[in-house]
Amino acid sequence: MIALLIGAGVALLVALVGTPLFIRFLVTKGYGQFIRDDGPTSHHTKRGTPTMGGTVVVAAVLISYGLTHLIMWMMNPRSAGPSASGLLLLFLMVGMGFVGFLDDFIKISKQRSLGLNAKAKLILQAFVGIVFAVLVLNFPDSQGLTPASTHISLVRDIPWLNLAFGGTVLGAILFVIWSNLIVTAATNGVNLTDGLDGLAAGASIMVFGAYTLMGIWQNNQACGSPREAGSGCYSVRDPLDLALLAAICSAALVGFLWWNTSPAKIFMGDTGSLAIGGAVAGFAILSRTELLLGIIGGLFVLITLSVIIQVGYFKVTKGKRVFKMAPLQHHFELKGWAEITVVVRFWILCGLFVAAGLGIFYAEWVVLL
Repeated sequence: MIALLIGAGVALLVALVGTPLFIRFLVTKGYGQFIRDDGPTSHHTKRGTPTMGGTVVVAAVLISYGLTHLIMWMMNPRSAGPSASGLLLLFLMVGMGFVGFLDDFIKISKQRSLGLNAKAKLILQAFVGIVFAVLVLNFPDSQGLTPASTHISLVRDIPWLNLAFGGTVLGAILFVIWSNLIVTAATNGVNLTDGLDGLAAGASIMVFGAYTLMGIWQNNQACGSPREAGSGCYSVRDPLDLALLAAICSAALVGFLWWNTSPAKIFMGDTGSLAIGGAVAGFAILSRTELLLGIIGGLFVLITLSVIIQVGYFKVTKGKRVFKMAPLQHHFELKGWAEITVVVRFWILCGLFVAAGLGIFYAEWVVLL
């Protein structure tokens, strides 16, 4: 618990102090956001606002994670140090953030709303996702647990939903596909949510907060530990280190949100949204709560569905629309809601989804107990 407090405190401080310094740097370089012409007209006043703020969030997470483990080692040389699960999650987060950084940099340097072309972006994301998926099936600990497994999970691995039913090789291939579906869904969900000042950052804080609590609980009820609860124990590799990273991610976003809330002084850009989406997917896969992500990240799901419905209905009806504009948050803007009203109400929705997810997580343990 001391590590969680140190990690969260350092991440909060780095993001809170580092963000305005990064804003000054971006302003000096003239790196401002290019606003799409097909977006809400009220957003045109945001043109020129510094972007790529996700760089600060990722940096705060890396600095805090490394410094926390260094401090813990200085306090106790026998401390475990960075775990395989933690390092692999950071790989996914940084890798997706780098793809987003390239996309953002092209936008601001070329002064256009489109960055990487769709093919290049897809290839880069797929590369990061595939490497992550292959690696997480390796690095077993002393109990033989790897960071991820070929079982599909809800609150824990579901015994009868094993992707390796046809053999180890087939299971690995199917897992790579399954893992990339989760990563793609999460990154796109967060990216689509990032459209209003503070919306994605505030929602992600709550989601990471949920994974912090679940990681602590899984560690306390880990199979083989003195406090294990029989059939209710959790077979998760490095749950406490995952809880540390989730707390760090949440705190880093709190520090960033101070400057990102309306009226935003900086946007997270694709650098932030893709990095956060990658981290969210990583937590779901490594904590063995893959399907539960659909509830905890319910706001991201809702916003993504609004885009799918809008595009699908537009094509089927040859021009008609369900919403005034998609993603969903812009629909309510065009209905006359103030931007801050949309953000706060969507935060409330996110909180309800997170609470429901945590409720399901705990209820399953109570039933097994």
